[in-house]
Amino acid sequence: MKLLRFGNKGAEKPAVLHTDGTIRDVSSLVADYMPETISPALIRILRSADLAALPTVPEMTRTGAPVARTGHFIAIGLNYADHAAESNLPVPGEPVVFSKAPSCLSGPDDDVMLPKESRKTDWEVELAVIIGERCDYVSQEEALSRVFGYAVCNDVSEREYQAERGGQWIKGKSAPTFGPLGPWIVTPDEIADPQNLDMFLDVNGERMQTGNTSTMIFSVAEIVSYLSRFMVLEPGDVITTGTPPGVGMGRKPQVFLKEGDEMRLGIAGLGEQRQRVVAR
Repeated sequence: MKLLRFGNKGAEKPAVLHTDGTIRDVSSLVADYMPETISPALIRILRSADLAALPTVPEMTRTGAPVARTGHFIAIGLNYADHAAESNLPVPGEPVVFSKAPSCLSGPDDDVMLPKESRKTDWEVELAVIIGERCDYVSQEEALSRVFGYAVCNDVSEREYQAERGGQWIKGKSAPTFGPLGPWIVTPDEIADPQNLDMFLDVNGERMQTGNTSTMIFSVAEIVSYLSRFMVLEPGDVITTGTPPGVGMGRKPQVFLKEGDEMRLGIAGLGEQRQRVVAR
């Protein structure tokens, strides 16, 4: 199934992409997709529903982030060896873990706002994982059974804030709109292998990133298991798992986003995003 949220920002409702291609409003079945409702039981409720009898969402309606909110927005850095190389950093022996502020979540096609005084805002197409069940010391073998679904994420990053201003990476990763997610959460039954998904990102029509999740250093199962040793993962938590090469910071000369730029990105089976860059 493909689960999404629609409507004006701050007033979104839950929906499902029906097999006939229409989007169906499921707010009569669940209040929203949030930590209190995300669970295997929710998937069973939605699968058993007569979606054809539910209201159709009008075309051109805004798509919001597919989760209303998240307790944790966790990210994995340098998880592709060739991206580590373009960043002039060694391949990590353990996952590099940092956080994005949950408030940076935004819709897949919402504008990306440049922070005031931003000089080095960059793009990163990534596979995101949404947790469906509590994870506390979960084994690698069990980890994927705790996944609620997968989504496209653009881990927008202000590189000067991240690397040149001291402190932790979260400073460069958390501005409002720096976490476009969606267009939908795709349940695991539709993803045969999360470690074999093609991904891409274009800026102004020029291909910048091309990759496949098969080249991740640490797999989704490894990441979920690893994180659960250091923190309890809860339903609705989002983990974005790293980016392939081709980011602006790694180009020679470096290229960063500016007002008026347009990004298009996607992952096979998970949909596409489009964002316009605007000044704050």
